[in-house]
Amino acid sequence: MGPLHDAATIALAFAGAVLAAFSLFSFGRYVGADKDTRANLRMAFHMRRSWRRVGPMIKIAATDRTPTTFAQLTTPAGQRPEPRVVLPSLRTKADRTGVTIFMNTVPGIGLEQMTAAATALADEWRCARVSVATERPGLLRLRAVRSDPLAKPTRYRPDGGPPASLVTWLLGVDEYGEAVPVALSNVPGVTVAGLPGYGKTSLVNALITRFAPSDAVQFAVVDGKAPTALRGDYADTAERLFAFVGDDPTEANELFRRLVRLLDDRMEHMRQARGSNNFWDKGPTAAWPLVVLIIDEAHTFFRDHKGSDSETKKLATLAAQNARLVETLVKQGRSAGILTILATQKATGDAIPTFIRDVCPVGLSFAQKTAEAAVAALGDDIRKYPDADPVTLQDPAYVGVASMRTPGRAGFTRVRTPQVTSADAARITAQSAHLTADPAELLPRGGSPGPTDFAKAA
Repeated sequence: MGPLHDAATIALAFAGAVLAAFSLFSFGRYVGADKDTRANLRMAFHMRRSWRRVGPMIKIAATDRTPTTFAQLTTPAGQRPEPRVVLPSLRTKADRTGVTIFMNTVPGIGLEQMTAAATALADEWRCARVSVATERPGLLRLRAVRSDPLAKPTRYRPDGGPPASLVTWLLGVDEYGEAVPVALSNVPGVTVAGLPGYGKTSLVNALITRFAPSDAVQFAVVDGKAPTALRGDYADTAERLFAFVGDDPTEANELFRRLVRLLDDRMEHMRQARGSNNFWDKGPTAAWPLVVLIIDEAHTFFRDHKGSDSETKKLATLAAQNARLVETLVKQGRSAGILTILATQKATGDAIPTFIRDVCPVGLSFAQKTAEAAVAALGDDIRKYPDADPVTLQDPAYVGVASMRTPGRAGFTRVRTPQVTSADAARITAQSAHLTADPAELLPRGGSPGPTDFAKAA
């Protein structure tokens, strides 16, 4: 019994205390968690405990034939040290929706190999699906979910406070239960397509409700399926709109002209008032709010009228003007802080002219009936991703689910958008109605029309 024995005893006691504290913490977290989190904590434990057995079985292991120094010293003379089986190490983090796994890569086992093994891992871990992505060089990030987040309707319950960010739209959650943010900064347009009743208008009302408590965002709506706001889908949010136009193409034309004048006036004063020609260099403020123009049932205003009578010719001329005006807003609106959202059932060229649709960097599609409609909404690449095809979203369980493509994300993302009740939308609108302002009246000279290039655009 000497100093060395005492030091070893102290070290063992310390290690035991740390292990006991960790076990107590883990037990306390498990007991205090909700039912779903406890199930995911158990799944995470199973992942770690079974990994050394499961990894080699699904060929997620590398063979290292170079012996270690210890192996060389302990291997009997004349024998070759056994090769080592090297597994990627992993650590887990469970939450209510699923388990996030951080995995170190090893030579020969990286993103490609783990992606190929995702289905086998989902079967072993009893998951609905497993995704694989690169967290940083040498580290992968896997996400496992036990059930399908897309099949569970979600609800957004606004608290009435201003949004945490004015440059990001939290659209919903993806098929792995993770938040899907959409950047609003430097985005000129968004297209939203889908069958009636599958979530287009609900998506837009959720956007208005989310940003309504901020005086740095102002909204205008052109609704092609109702003559007045109170008779349409925007009755609950009407008080928070600085402008509303129903299904009259002539009135819509007047509003589009008004917004093009606003665009020109803003660009005329932008540098002097804000020190830059790009609205997003400083972002939205109460004096320079982000202007969101929503065109619902957009095909109503761009329809190509055929006929030789005077009334049909008048409507055709009006539709052509509307298309050119909205094209101006989409192509030039980014620098002026104007975001245009176009919603329609089928985003084909006759519903949203291609010279408008194709310059909108963000596109979403709820359920579609045909492959043609899916391609029109999301582009031809959707054919390469059958799992994300909006044609597969016609099941009633997927009302509120959209496929989308956004800059910076590979492939297509399926996202469950939250529902906002009529009562919540009306409550938030009533609380924030006093923040409604016409952006033109906030300009340094009151927004009065000056020399513009509008005549060329129209």
